Amino acid sequence: MSLSPRLALLLTVPPAMWAGNAVVGRLMVGQVPPLTLNFMRWTLAAILLLPLGWRVLRRLDLVRERLGYLTLVSLLGVGLYNAMQYLALVTSTPINVTLVASSSPVWMLGVGMLFFGEQPTRRQWLGAALSLAGVLLVIARGSWHTLLHVQFVPGDFYMLLAVAGWAFYSWLLVRPPATMRGDQRPGEEQGWDWAGVLLLQALIGGAGAGVFAAGEQFAGAPAIAWSGKVVAALLFVSLGASILAYRSWGVGVAQVGPAVAAMFANLTPLFAALLSAWLLGDPPHGYHVLAFTLIAAGIAVNAPRRGST
Repeated sequence: MSLSPRLALLLTVPPAMWAGNAVVGRLMVGQVPPLTLNFMRWTLAAILLLPLGWRVLRRLDLVRERLGYLTLVSLLGVGLYNAMQYLALVTSTPINVTLVASSSPVWMLGVGMLFFGEQPTRRQWLGAALSLAGVLLVIARGSWHTLLHVQFVPGDFYMLLAVAGWAFYSWLLVRPPATMRGDQRPGEEQGWDWAGVLLLQALIGGAGAGVFAAGEQFAGAPAIAWSGKVVAALLFVSLGASILAYRSWGVGVAQVGPAVAAMFANLTPLFAALLSAWLLGDPPHGYHVLAFTLIAAGIAVNAPRRGST
């Protein structure tokens, strides 16, 4: 499938939401413990999804038959990625977290090649390199000298684990087992539409997140500092960064594949830089324009051509 303007816009939604999620996650440090924040995020997302996806719970036998796959994608996409990201933001700086996350296209290509039988083309590697260069330019704030002084901390390795898990999650969306494909996959009349499947991920992944949150509390995490800002943050990460972003990502990945979608994911640090600049009252700089050009070039190079499938 060719990359239409509508599909490109759809794939732009997740990085915009996730940029906001990174900013919110950083703001919540000291107000909500990170693993508890992840659990609360997906608990609220499940509650919001329930009116749309409740029918999937009427046939629990169908859920049990696919529980292995559902558990894997839920723990990778809902439990692992978000928990590791919030945990990374406690000890790591935004520049380091963004630097690690910018390796996403390379992870997508590598995981696809090693575990899913995909053979990346030179065009795909070139697209990944261009996109990565754009991200590094944002991180360096226009000065490559900045990258030479980056120091890594334990939180950066949490983010590395998150990105690796997200690559597997994305490939599992487009390469599910036989029970989730074709005639063997339950239909929408049985509640297995996007809302129902995302509800199952929120419930299963949220349960795993709850175990880690309980451990965090048992280890002596500070109490939540409730305020209007905390409530607003929870609403945003549940509605925008969870439901809207995951729905858009799932549709986009299904149509163009994880490798192309990962190029769009690299817009996240650009959006984060622009959002931070807006919050601080600083206008965008010239390197933002150049970075966007490089990332867009990576997307264009890696995008499927018209008439391809």
